[in-house]
Amino acid sequence: MDKQAFLTAVEERLRQDYRCTLKEAAPWQLHNALSHAAMGLVAPAWQADEEARCGAKRACYFSAEFLMGRAVYNNLLGLGLLDEVKAILEENGVRLEALEEIEDAALGNGGLGRLAACFLDSAATCGLPLDGYGIRYRYGLFRQTIEEGYQREYADDWTRYGDPWSIRQEKETVQVRFADQTVNAVPYDMPVIGYGARSIGTLRLWQAEPAEPFDFDLFNDQSYDQAMHDKNMAENISRVLYPNDTTEEGRVLRFKQQYFFCSASLQHLVRQCRRVHGSARVFGDYYAVQLNDTHPVVSIPELIRLLMEEEGLSFTEAFAVAEKTFSYTNHTIMAEALEKWSAALIRTVCPRIFEIILMIDEHLSRLLAAKKIPVGERRLYRIVDRGTVHMARLAIFAGHATNGVAKIHTEIVKHSALPEWYRLFPERFQNKTNGITQRRWLRLCNPQLSELATRLLGNEDWVTDLDKLKGLEWFADDSAVLEDFLRIKQEKKRELAAYIAQQEGVQIPEHFIFDIQVKRLHEYKRQLLNAFAILDIYYGIKEGRIRDFTPTAFIFGAKSAPGYVRAKAIIHFICEIAKLINHDPAVSDRMKVVFVQNYNVSYAEKLVCAADVSEQISTAGTEASGTSNMKFMLNGTVTLGTYDGANIEIVEAAGEGNNYIFGARVEELDRLRESYNPRRIYESDPRIRRVMDTLVNGTFQDSGNGEFRELYTSLLDGASWHKPDHYFLLHDFHSYVDTRLRLYRDYNDRRAFAKKCWMNLSNAGQFSSDRTIRQYAEEIWGIVPTVRP
Repeated sequence: MDKQAFLTAVEERLRQDYRCTLKEAAPWQLHNALSHAAMGLVAPAWQADEEARCGAKRACYFSAEFLMGRAVYNNLLGLGLLDEVKAILEENGVRLEALEEIEDAALGNGGLGRLAACFLDSAATCGLPLDGYGIRYRYGLFRQTIEEGYQREYADDWTRYGDPWSIRQEKETVQVRFADQTVNAVPYDMPVIGYGARSIGTLRLWQAEPAEPFDFDLFNDQSYDQAMHDKNMAENISRVLYPNDTTEEGRVLRFKQQYFFCSASLQHLVRQCRRVHGSARVFGDYYAVQLNDTHPVVSIPELIRLLMEEEGLSFTEAFAVAEKTFSYTNHTIMAEALEKWSAALIRTVCPRIFEIILMIDEHLSRLLAAKKIPVGERRLYRIVDRGTVHMARLAIFAGHATNGVAKIHTEIVKHSALPEWYRLFPERFQNKTNGITQRRWLRLCNPQLSELATRLLGNEDWVTDLDKLKGLEWFADDSAVLEDFLRIKQEKKRELAAYIAQQEGVQIPEHFIFDIQVKRLHEYKRQLLNAFAILDIYYGIKEGRIRDFTPTAFIFGAKSAPGYVRAKAIIHFICEIAKLINHDPAVSDRMKVVFVQNYNVSYAEKLVCAADVSEQISTAGTEASGTSNMKFMLNGTVTLGTYDGANIEIVEAAGEGNNYIFGARVEELDRLRESYNPRRIYESDPRIRRVMDTLVNGTFQDSGNGEFRELYTSLLDGASWHKPDHYFLLHDFHSYVDTRLRLYRDYNDRRAFAKKCWMNLSNAGQFSSDRTIRQYAEEIWGIVPTVRP
């Protein structure tokens, strides 16, 4: 890079757009100028890569979420410019760290969207022709604040200062038709820059806009709201991620979102296929579409519709193309989370799509009869059953592959969650354990540890081949190396403590253990179990039962879905515990609790580097995989977790002795499920009773809305939709607390504990998303790397 030319481009942009100098620029102005200058460098290679992919078979990743995070640092790293740009700015009195103020593009809600982002990064780095397709949400998920202990949601206006990394492709606009409206789908393309800019992929996000933006006649008649009606109704489709679906209106909007981006993406791809290959009849030969969970499964009937109506294929021919094209990633084994839609809703919103779903269901019925499936068992398979459309069944039947995302998850899918489908199509089921990109989750977010790894290994090859980290095992008994590791960990803890003090107003001593649980708020992830354990430790210290306790900071980060009342109550309960403990001088030198606000990718980058303990405590058999566990592992953190999801593979790789596993396993819970009586545990166990009673005895206040009592009741009496203590918090309570306290005691032997952490770092190689994406490419999609001309 010509440093002076790049600097001149940045300065010129600042003068033209904002009439300011480099030193005068606000962070958002500097961000936009830097990004535009970098985009200028990207453009020729981006175009060349697109041309190289044109005639090859390519894969398309359809996802309702793409949690990309802040783009500028990652893209500069991919271009190989991060250190040079930082130096250029510092020479001119400007710190690159000023861009920390730039907000993340919160176009996802957790692991699903972050996985999609990691896969795009890995595909670009590996030269694989994979592009992403989703929605350009105007306000993303939401910006979370904690006010008086309650989650509050605010619009996340992530584009208010512009979106310099996206290009609006007006000429490729398509129309999406619903029964009651027609909207324009306008694509915005974002480059996905592989490491070293060897390859550049594309993330295409669709924005919903009105076909007719403004009714001038109505406005002239002073019907101002009506004049804007069509515009508002169209823009609602891409306004927010996961609108509240507790009402029929909300459910209709959610379904419209799904159909909107699937239809727009497939219209674009079918046209592209026709242009490049002469006909869309060969679509399945040149396009592989991965459905990331059930949100994009409506793509299947939509592709069949397009092939029938635009290409003249019969249903049977179009179905065969769809079967060749689609594959489905299952992300959950919980029946209640396998997406289902009211047949009446789909019929009302997209009547033609519903007709095609019925045709697919009839096709399935004929196949079941041909395979001599007993009539009494056929309801287990039917896609449309008793007024409900089962999207997972549609995906499995009409695609050629279904994969789980961790070994245990895939086995549960095959033998417990969907055994009838596995018996019908055993060849379609396979495992693809999730992964993370080491570029963002080590090289970018933890430069100090990255430099240590590079120095010890003698090169930076691990950035594109994470298995190279295995060479670090040679240093597991090297006291000087372990001291360097501990020094880096302490530096990251100091940085995080300063950031939490600034953002949350809570002071955490840096010598405390940093025990961290950050993930989407859901009952099965058991943040409530963590809260109960913290209370038990607090009471144990107060009453003298727990002595010589290692000072610990308990750090939470999570967002609850706006309509998930019970999850919001858990957030409030944790915040009440924090208020109690943080203001009690008897324990203030030993315990701190903090719930960080607006947990996102950028916050995660700070948290995973500073953690001493990674909390992965979901009920065994409920977490499909998890990826936060991998991010912590990669930064040298031990796992305190259950035998669930990818925790199992982490323990196998790094050694159970280097992690802390507790709780019942899947087999035990299966035996226990029918006879489990949490009330008997509660009544016979004074420690459990004490922490649970804080929900109802006035220890904590829930503002009189009954939310804490509802939590209490759900554990002891259950609810209409679940049994008491559905996720076995009380059963695993003592195992969890005992294992946690053992971990804290072990922490005091700093060298031995550092070795455990080091062994996790050294064995993280298999959890690179580079490995995962190559497996998808070879075993599901049938694509190979393309070479830029």
